[in-house]
Amino acid sequence: MHSFAELIAHCASYTLFHLEKTNESIGVELQTSGATRLVKGLQMVRLQKSVMAVGMFSIFEAILQDRLSCKNGFAEAKQILENSSSAALLQKFIDYQNAINVLKHGRGPSYQYLVDRHDDLDFRIKLPGENFFEEGDVSEVTTLINVDDRFMMGCAHVIEAVSNVIRTERPDVFV
Repeated sequence: MHSFAELIAHCASYTLFHLEKTNESIGVELQTSGATRLVKGLQMVRLQKSVMAVGMFSIFEAILQDRLSCKNGFAEAKQILENSSSAALLQKFIDYQNAINVLKHGRGPSYQYLVDRHDDLDFRIKLPGENFFEEGDVSEVTTLINVDDRFMMGCAHVIEAVSNVIRTERPDVFV
């Protein structure tokens, strides 16, 4: 089997391609109809991206726990990144991990952490007091993270980069 990191990047690209095709198809129909089913279709596309992002990080954590023989795969991965002097990647990994926590749990410590760092993030979060990412965008769903294509591919790239460091630092581990 190929590595999870390699497969997840392909999965994300594949999913985004097909979701964009669905989005385009609905957009064409919206030119002549404002039917509720079309708006729900656009929202479904946006929600599917959130589900995929949470899923890819959750599976990555399970693989890390298994392959690194530990109870907390993310903590072990962070330690490996820290020991390898990969500070920038460690920060990016922490940012995305917190974003996934916000998608799963909403407001809480992870959300506050991201609010405090919002100017330095690779993705957009809904700040306190903001009601929308783009007012009037009928495709928007209720999330505090703007899960767009860039965010999705960012998740995949972080997973790939973390996996590469782990393979370098621990050649006996296949992630």
